[in-house]
Amino acid sequence: MLLRPRLIQSAAPQDPAGLVLVLHGGAARRGEAAVSPTQLSVVRMIPIAARVAREGDGRLAVFRLLNSYRGWDTQHTPVQDVQWALGELRERFGAQVPICLIGHSLGGRAALLSAGADGVRSVVALAPWVYPNDALGLDVTGRRILFVHGARDRVAKPSSSAAVAATMAKSGEVGYVTINGGKHAMLRHGSEFERLATDFTTATLLGTTAGGTVGRVLAGETGIRI
Repeated sequence: MLLRPRLIQSAAPQDPAGLVLVLHGGAARRGEAAVSPTQLSVVRMIPIAARVAREGDGRLAVFRLLNSYRGWDTQHTPVQDVQWALGELRERFGAQVPICLIGHSLGGRAALLSAGADGVRSVVALAPWVYPNDALGLDVTGRRILFVHGARDRVAKPSSSAAVAATMAKSGEVGYVTINGGKHAMLRHGSEFERLATDFTTATLLGTTAGGTVGRVLAGETGIRI
């Protein structure tokens, strides 16, 4: 059976100043290739999308992407689903509206590998599951990228995301925030993950003034531990 990606709307003002695409993670499971709207990795992104929509104050169109398949199938990866979703959003809202990608785990990997796509202005990678060499040859000039990784993540290695961040910093503006005690599921210190993603998104798309950790990242600090 051919499975297709789906977009779920969190907010869709008629004339948005920015577009936000929220990407879930989730490992593949034998016999359960389809993505379910109720799987935990999908549900975990609902409050993030809702918070971005709320703090966007009616100026941001926010959508969650449900991938075609669970995990990372080499025949069809989540990056292809992101490409499809970006095409759909550009067709609906116009090609000139800037885009922020927010992804967790494998969704973070898909967001990072899609950072060079047309229209993308910023990326938030939350506990991204990546290979250290993922960003080799990737040009992210003009993009702002934020990595947020828990120090106690045993699923996605912080050392791998730090290597990707260092590579991407050769062409883009990259900040890396480590959350002490944070784990992969983002349940502990969950409000910190959500706040950082929201503040970075609204600042990069709407030009809002960011204080705290995001303000420090946007001021040029590349490595912060909180």
